[in-house]
Amino acid sequence: MPREPSTGGPEDPVGAFEGQAVVVTGAGGGIGAALAARFAAEGARVLVNDIDEARAAEVAARLGATALPGDASTVAAAAPDVLGGTVDVFCANAGLSSPGDAFADEDVWAAAWDTNVMAHVRAARTLLPHWLERGRGRFVSTVSAAGLLTMIGAAPYSVTKHGALAFAEWLSLTYRHRGVDVHAICPQGVRTDMLTAAGSAGELVLAPTAIEPEDVADALFAGMAEDRFLILPHPEVADYYRTRATDPDRWLGSMNHLQRKWEGA
Repeated sequence: MPREPSTGGPEDPVGAFEGQAVVVTGAGGGIGAALAARFAAEGARVLVNDIDEARAAEVAARLGATALPGDASTVAAAAPDVLGGTVDVFCANAGLSSPGDAFADEDVWAAAWDTNVMAHVRAARTLLPHWLERGRGRFVSTVSAAGLLTMIGAAPYSVTKHGALAFAEWLSLTYRHRGVDVHAICPQGVRTDMLTAAGSAGELVLAPTAIEPEDVADALFAGMAEDRFLILPHPEVADYYRTRATDPDRWLGSMNHLQRKWEGA
């Protein structure tokens, strides 16, 4: 069911994105499609990117947006010509779930690193010169709670999502005084194809508290209105993150308990 444009309030900057050029990678479904829909509802000129051409076209047609299928690593360079000007907001949302352990194939690790980290780096390389010149830009990284914590059964995913968070942090601390806003979205389970792909580990850890993609978009807009870097659609993640930092052995013990429970399932 289509979402109505928001009606305003202290946590919803209606009109803040009117006419702005917004790129969302991995927007053929799930969180990406929800982000694209929310920005479009706020009056932005949205470019829907997805490696699946048909899905990108369907979402763009539904939103009155523009489709640009292809690799997420290249879209930042092509977007200004397609949208007719400098990109205002770039949502680095495309990601690979990449299950596996330390013995996962090299190509699995390489693909996870390329999509979950280097695609963000390449986008930033393209966008930053323009943003720094005009003193304004916004980079939104869909990281996952796995970037703050970890995920059982998914070593390549967990490690590269830590990398995505580290890069977003670096962007923020380096350029925030020059007008570049950075946000890292770190949800736990979200009802998307990626949750399904997580298999039994996802069912055990993520499914019980899974939320809708639209809830993630709402959390981002609330965080942008409050100028927050860390966006936690699941507020309890802050407590887990705090325990991980202050009592790592207790946290690792709890995660190992989940690991053993998963192995015995």
